[in-house]
Amino acid sequence: MTPPDLPPEEFYDELAGDYHLIFADWDAAIAWEARIIAGLLRELGVALGSVLDASCGIGTQAIGLAQAGYRVTATDISPASVERCAREAGTRGLDIATAVADLRVLDVDGPHDAVVTFDNALAHLLDGSDLDAACAALRRVLRPGGALLASIRDYDELLRRRPSGDPPRRIAAADGERIVFQVWDWQADRYGVRHFIMRGAGGRWDVAERRTTCRALPRTAVTDALRRAGFEDVVWRMPEQSGFYQPIVSARASSR
Repeated sequence: MTPPDLPPEEFYDELAGDYHLIFADWDAAIAWEARIIAGLLRELGVALGSVLDASCGIGTQAIGLAQAGYRVTATDISPASVERCAREAGTRGLDIATAVADLRVLDVDGPHDAVVTFDNALAHLLDGSDLDAACAALRRVLRPGGALLASIRDYDELLRRRPSGDPPRRIAAADGERIVFQVWDWQADRYGVRHFIMRGAGGRWDVAERRTTCRALPRTAVTDALRRAGFEDVVWRMPEQSGFYQPIVSARASSR
């Protein structure tokens, strides 16, 4: 029987224990992402201060920003991911406040100097009202003039090509080999995601498959939703500009 697509919280609850396996070296990825994100925050005038990571997962961005000297609060809709983020921060001697929070609500203390939501979290907002609610929540947690950074896949290009998935990546590690890939089933601007992690050791392969649904959001849809929510100075940076693997949008919370 084909397993059902999971809502984001259940999908990431299941993935939380294995999430680090999608990286060749998770700690190196934490440091690399922090250099890029902290550099962009400095360009936006947030050299230090309070940052909310509103889709923290297991802590890839939150940990790196805390190591860079920011005061970090980390939230996610997935309880298992938040628990692991807190545990990983603790093992590194970092003081990160954590909480379970829906991106569409973000019932957390503030205001913050900056808010970030990376690694395609916005694609889990399956209709316009969800996107508008999330943008409004992101604006609400910021001080006037505060900075937003978000990354999302290049859906302008993906909607044109409609590829069948994310190509396999082969990773050799000390504890064995693994292959990570995704299979996508398109329907209009949504696509079902089948996320695979294959682990090989001793001539055997263990396969974990998890399913969810994403929405392919063109950049204009994100820009328009941010502006409706009270953001201004909306700017997109493509990977060749930022060095990051996804397009990044920056914006400022209106002071009005």
